[in-house]
Parts: sequence; structure tokens; C-alpha cells
Amino acid sequence: MEEKEYLKQLRYDKAYLRMAESWSNLSHCKRKKVGAIIVKDAMIISDGYNGTPAGFDNCCENEDGNTHWYVLHAEANAILKVAKSTNNCKGATLYLTLSPCKDCSKLILQAGINRVVYKNSYKDTEGINFLKDAGVALLQIENLEDDI
Repeated sequence: MEEKEYLKQLRYDKAYLRMAESWSNLSHCKRKKVGAIIVKDAMIISDGYNGTPAGFDNCCENEDGNTHWYVLHAEANAILKVAKSTNNCKGATLYLTLSPCKDCSKLILQAGINRVVYKNSYKDTEGINFLKDAGVALLQIENLEDDI
């Protein structure tokens, strides 16, 4: 990729990550707020944040501070939204505020997403390793300042 093209893509990547960061603030979870944006053909086709399924109380943690098992991750919510639409994720880029866990990595691959851009690293790297082994392009951008 030519440097000019690379820098342009990096500006867009940072902008979409900032959007995912804003979206994460909609989460009612106290321990961790995660946001996701799915972009295909230069258009946002879905978004998501971590939280409880529709119809459940918005409280994500129990009285001990542990996350309820049924809380959906941001990327799962975004992928499920696409499944309910006329779009699909084939060839899309997923922007995440936190790298995916191993379970969400399976969903990402199966959905046809071929690029994942994320800000922070999740404590368990199995998800990222799985996607790397599967040939999904990965990019971590920690600094979202638009210094280009």
C-alpha cells in the first residue's frame, strides 16, 4: 500500500475507533465498557456495545461484581444486528475498543469479517491468535490522536 493511501486509511481507522469508543459509553456494564463498529464498502453497517439481551435488566454484574454469563459482547451484538438486516459482514472491517475473546473470534471469522482494528488488548490473546492463524488482518491502534 502506498504511503499516502496508508495514511488516509489510518485516519479512517482512528475515526472509526473513536466512534467505537463513543459507542462503548452506552454500555451499562461497570467493569468494562466495550464498543464495536462494523464497516463495509466505506459504510457503517452495524454497531454494538456489551450488555444484557433485550428484555433483561441492564445490570451486567452481580452483587459480587462478576459479569453475568448472559451478557453479550460488543462484537457479538454488532454481528447479530447485521444478521437481522439485509447486509452481511463478508469482507468487512470490525473496529473494537478491546481485542476479541476466543468465543467472539469464532463469530468474527464465521461472519466473514476479514479485518479487525482494535485499541486495547484483552488479557487473553487466544482470540487474536486464532484470527491471525485464520488469515484475518489485525491492527492495534492505541493512540487515537489524529496526528497525520
